[in-house]
Amino acid sequence: MPPVLERRELGRALLARQMLLERADTTAEKAITRLAGMQAQAPYAPYFGLWTRLQRFGADDLADALTGRRLVRVALMRSTVHLVTAADYRSLRTWVQPALDRELDTAFKKALAGLDRAAVAEAGRVLLDERHLTPKELGQALHERWPGREPRALATVVRNLVPLVQVPPRAVWGVGGATRYATAATWTGTLPAPSDPERIVLRYLAAFGPASVKDVQTWAGLTRLHAVLERLRPRLAVFRDEHGVELFDLPDAPRPGADAPAPVRFLPEYDNLLSSHADRTRVISDDARRRVTTRNGMRATFLVDGQVRGAWKLHTDRTSATLEIGSFLPLSAAERAEVEAEGARLLEFAAPGAAHDLRLTT
Repeated sequence: MPPVLERRELGRALLARQMLLERADTTAEKAITRLAGMQAQAPYAPYFGLWTRLQRFGADDLADALTGRRLVRVALMRSTVHLVTAADYRSLRTWVQPALDRELDTAFKKALAGLDRAAVAEAGRVLLDERHLTPKELGQALHERWPGREPRALATVVRNLVPLVQVPPRAVWGVGGATRYATAATWTGTLPAPSDPERIVLRYLAAFGPASVKDVQTWAGLTRLHAVLERLRPRLAVFRDEHGVELFDLPDAPRPGADAPAPVRFLPEYDNLLSSHADRTRVISDDARRRVTTRNGMRATFLVDGQVRGAWKLHTDRTSATLEIGSFLPLSAAERAEVEAEGARLLEFAAPGAAHDLRLTT
């Protein structure tokens, strides 16, 4: 029988690979590659996600990579916006196409009934090759040709069938702006590459393992990946969890013991740490998950001893910044001191030179 990994052991393994046990001495681009992308619906979330994972990180490190087109924001896993390297856009985009198709077939089934989606996609491609457009502008332009269709549905057809990037200044720290699309082919100068499922699953395990087939499918937003794991089985270590579920992993990947120290870490909203497994109890209890789940995703959270203990929110203006931290459970004196110290670091990163106010409640 495969050896058993308990929940805390799975949590420590995940945190180690996510650079949340020890901050990594690496660059933003290398960290994003190591994570196989960062979820990025909230434009500034990856800045906080990198700050909490890296020894040295400045907002300009990410902003410069975005404006320099080395990093791009594109719809990928689970049909959600991810921040990835230009190279990973090429390797991942073709693989996740079924998830993007499924969104059109479910959320927009009625609105798109009988529509020639390929024609809409090509029309959108032509429009976006001419100039960058917001989703609303794109939908309205397509509506002129298909007046009986919802503009939002038409724009989504293009988003899901034509690889698009959200161009700067969207998500540029301190600048920001509305979402505007360009075709990824023109923005990056490259087309998506043929899919390599086995290589992608190995990268997932490196960033999120040990994991079950359902875990991999949850991260990707895809189904029928059992065959991919079976092909990889001879190259993988096999475990099972406390419930007997089979788990796969890279043989030499880090798997610290259950008692490995797990410092307090602040996570941004939508962080993939909390969205990339079918069974997420290795880092978040079912009760905490209900507390932080919103209609569109996950609130910003913080970890104590490797588990989500509460949520946080930052309020800033020109001269001040307030960090509100809400713990779901009472904190010991030592835990409270560590949360406050890490919160002070977050304030200094987010609003250097401003007046800081930290409010911690249970």
